[in-house]
Amino acid sequence: MNWLLAIVQTLLFVALAPLLSGWLKWCKCHLQNRKAPSLLQPYRDLMKLIRKQPVVAEHASWIFTRSPYIIFSAMVLAASVVPLIAVDLPTAASADVIVLVGFFAFARFFLALAGLDIGTAFGGMGSSREMTISSLAEPAMLMAVFTLTMTASTTNLSLAIAHVLNEGLVLRPSFVFAMFALILVAIAETGRVPVDNPTTHLELTMIHEAMILEYSGRHLALIEWASQLKLMLYGVLIANIFWPWGIAQNFSIHALGYGLLAISGKLAALAVFLSISETLVAKMRLFRVQEYLSFAYLLGLLGMLSHIILEASR
Repeated sequence: MNWLLAIVQTLLFVALAPLLSGWLKWCKCHLQNRKAPSLLQPYRDLMKLIRKQPVVAEHASWIFTRSPYIIFSAMVLAASVVPLIAVDLPTAASADVIVLVGFFAFARFFLALAGLDIGTAFGGMGSSREMTISSLAEPAMLMAVFTLTMTASTTNLSLAIAHVLNEGLVLRPSFVFAMFALILVAIAETGRVPVDNPTTHLELTMIHEAMILEYSGRHLALIEWASQLKLMLYGVLIANIFWPWGIAQNFSIHALGYGLLAISGKLAALAVFLSISETLVAKMRLFRVQEYLSFAYLLGLLGMLSHIILEASR
C-alpha cells in the first residue's frame, strides 16, 4: 500500500505539472489585460505535439534523439523523491537534497549536449548560457537548502519536513533568508523572467529556448513536459520546506485528501506571486544574471550564518 501511494504521488506530479503551467499563464494573461487561454491548454499542446512525427536533422547523433527521454525520465525520478502530499513514503530513503540536485544536473547536462549536437549557432549559445547560469545557481540552491538541513540535522527532505512540522510555527530568520534565496534560484533554474523569458524567440535573449529550437513532435513534447515538471518541483520544494503545514503524516484518506488540498492551494498562491512578479519586472541583461544569483547565494549564506549564530547563543 505504501509503495502504491508513492507511485500515485509521482503520477500526480506528472499529471498536475501542465495544470500548474496553465494556471500560471491564466494569471499572467489576466494581469496583463489579455484574453486568457483555458487552464487545460498545456494538455492540448502536449497531445498535439505527441501525435506529430519529430523532424530530426540529418547529422543528429543518438544524443539528440535520446535526450528528451533521458531529460523527462530524470525529472520523473526527481519527482518520485520529493514529498508532495505525504512524508514517510518508501521513496523517502532516497529523498536526499544531494540526490535531487544530481537529477537536475543530469537533465541539464543532456539538454546542453543536445543543444550542441546539431551544431547550430543558437544551440551552442543557449547551452553555453545554460551552463553558466547553472554553475552559479546550484551553489545558491545548496546553500539555501542546507540551512534547513542544519536545523533538522539531516539532508533527507522527508525527515527535514517532518522535523519542521513537529516543531510547530516558529519564526526563524534563517528560514526567511533561505526561502528568498531558493525562490530566486527557482526563477533562474526554470527560465522565468527576469533571468529568461520562455515565450520569446529573440536570438539575443534566448537561453532555454535556444537549446530546443531544433526539436519537434513528441521530442519537443517531452522536453516541454519536463520543464513544467521542473517548475512544479521547485514550487513543491518551496511550499513544503518552508510551509509544510497540511502535508499528510499518516496514510488515512482524510490526511491524504487534506494534503492534496493544501499543496494545491500553496502552489496556486506561488503561481499568482510569480505571475505578479513577471508582470511588474522586466527581463534583465544576461551579464547581470551573475549579480542576481550572487545575491541569491548571499541570502543563503546569511541564512546559514544566522542559524549558526542563533545556535551558538543558546
